[in-house]
Amino acid sequence: MKRIGILTSGGDSQGMNAAVRAIARSAMSAGLEAYGINYGFKGLVEGNIFKMNSKELDGIINRGGTILYSARFPEFAQEEVQLQGIEQLKKFGIDALVVIGGDGSYHGAEKLTKHGYNSIGVPGTIDNDIPGTDFTIGFDSAVNVATEALDRINDTATSHQRTFVVEVMGRGAGDIALWAGIAAGADAIVIPERDYDIEAIANKIKENRENGKDHALIVLAEGVMSAQEFKEKLDQYGDFDSRAVTLAHIQRGGVPTAKDRVLASRLGDYAVRLLLEGKGGLAIGIHDNKLVATDIIDTLENHKHKTDVSLLDLNDRLRF
Repeated sequence: MKRIGILTSGGDSQGMNAAVRAIARSAMSAGLEAYGINYGFKGLVEGNIFKMNSKELDGIINRGGTILYSARFPEFAQEEVQLQGIEQLKKFGIDALVVIGGDGSYHGAEKLTKHGYNSIGVPGTIDNDIPGTDFTIGFDSAVNVATEALDRINDTATSHQRTFVVEVMGRGAGDIALWAGIAAGADAIVIPERDYDIEAIANKIKENRENGKDHALIVLAEGVMSAQEFKEKLDQYGDFDSRAVTLAHIQRGGVPTAKDRVLASRLGDYAVRLLLEGKGGLAIGIHDNKLVATDIIDTLENHKHKTDVSLLDLNDRLRF
């Protein structure tokens, strides 16, 4: 093996650049060449591929976004398009591909694996919804951004005796809502993985008011419903002077946390070491703080991400 390709795909997440840096520099340290692929699978098919050098990797470990850019490319689901991508990899003499991204990106890597091309998936998404890993690159940063925003909103809720419904990202997973909600001392956390009762939440807010707490913070995962819709449903049970806030894309950009930088560095280096051992067709991750690798096809087809819903019980015990 002489050359490794690197691409980022799907939604950006903090720490992707740290992963790109780790993969490229680890490859170079082993005497390999690293090739960057711009604009994800779209750039792959179009041949937007270039040789990377160590100098251009300086100063990117702390940068948000991805220097390789990203693009949605649903056409890659077509076998003909997948084969075009493999032809481009062969044209540039790239022996293996490392894909950094979320669920959709993993499925792209899985397709290449099924065609016999050596690829490895590195989990890069704020949603933390990838099977085979406890944490994904960008999740910790997104939780920190959401927590800071919740703290600020809670200040206003306290000052004006209001109830705020704050919607956070996560697609169909409630991980960001759970972690940020607990960190911010939320009165209620609503996630897709567990049934909820809006009337019961309203009654709890009323009970809290009777006991001296005249404001409330509700953290809502976007996979449940919008903040505005939840607010309207909540208002049917009383006058809470409620407000709906959607944090949206501020959770994806910005400087990655130290934890995400280190996780990205570990995973990126691990991907290269596996390829040097002749291994591929893998999804890598971290479990109990140990690096793990699983068959990417089996991981995607037979396993699902499991949100730690016990954290919801923890919040229920600790809230006002």
